[in-house]
Amino acid sequence: MAKWIPQHEAPEPLEGPVVATITGGTIVWFVLFLVQLPFYGWFHEHGHLWWLWTCLTGGGLGLIGIWYVRGRDAALKRAARERPESTPVD
Repeated sequence: MAKWIPQHEAPEPLEGPVVATITGGTIVWFVLFLVQLPFYGWFHEHGHLWWLWTCLTGGGLGLIGIWYVRGRDAALKRAARERPESTPVD
């Protein structure tokens, strides 16, 4: 079997509103949890209680994600400020 060798370089990673995206997703997970909470009995009777706990877990992990991406965003901005301006070479 031949070893796979890339034929071209990988593209640059896409940068976008990462903090806003993670925050929005976390809000959606918590809203889904709150919407399902009144139906706790039905979920329990039908063996679907994990749906409720999946939404709560998604919201909790989203909070960790928000903390992480805010720190990453701050580190990227700090690195950009500390980077010396490039001087043109004559």
